[in-house]
Amino acid sequence: MATVTQPDTGQVNIGFIAAIVAVATIGGFMFGYDSGVINGTQKGLEAAFALGKLGIGINVGAILVGSSIGAFSAGRLADRIGRRSVMILAALLFMVSALLAGAAGSSAVFIFARIIGGLGVGAASVISPVYISEVSPAAIRGRMSSVQQVMIITGLTGAFVANFALARYAGGSTAPFWFGEPAWRWMFWLQAIPAAIYFLALLIIPESPRYLMVKGHEARAHAVLAKLFGDGGEVD
Repeated sequence: MATVTQPDTGQVNIGFIAAIVAVATIGGFMFGYDSGVINGTQKGLEAAFALGKLGIGINVGAILVGSSIGAFSAGRLADRIGRRSVMILAALLFMVSALLAGAAGSSAVFIFARIIGGLGVGAASVISPVYISEVSPAAIRGRMSSVQQVMIITGLTGAFVANFALARYAGGSTAPFWFGEPAWRWMFWLQAIPAAIYFLALLIIPESPRYLMVKGHEARAHAVLAKLFGDGGEVD
């Protein structure tokens, strides 16, 4: 991969850093997607669960409960098990939430599924920027971290486009689509695809070198830093 010399970072492996930052920012995409997907499903929720305005509000807002818990607890958990491990957990939560929300047979199950998804949203919103800042050299850290915000908006847009396409081809969000299931359920199930990509991609990126050093894993931290900045005096 190409390298570039910078005064304060030595030989920086830009290609590798960009690749792992791209993986981490999928968490931002999932944040946006999970927040936006609910917009196209409200008619389906009303019809499936016989909900009034208050019921719809509770079902739609359930994600915020999980988000607050996830954001509050993610930092401490990341200090215990690692940044990458928390992102992997968030990816699993996104997948479970997407599959369960689409299959929900009652409002209570749906609310539970959305709270699970909210846990992932909260965790990803906190830990993805932390991870990015800990693997990026100072000279480009701000630019790398800002990609997370762009990906949140991209995720929102992606959810709106996917919802529109599904409703259009099915003939409405409550109309039957693949396998006879209404389109609004597929709006949630479709979210499992980027969540699975996020999970698999996280398995191949390294743990944060800062976390490894804090935990006393100096050899592993050195190996990660060598990949990021080149195996020279700058690593030490």
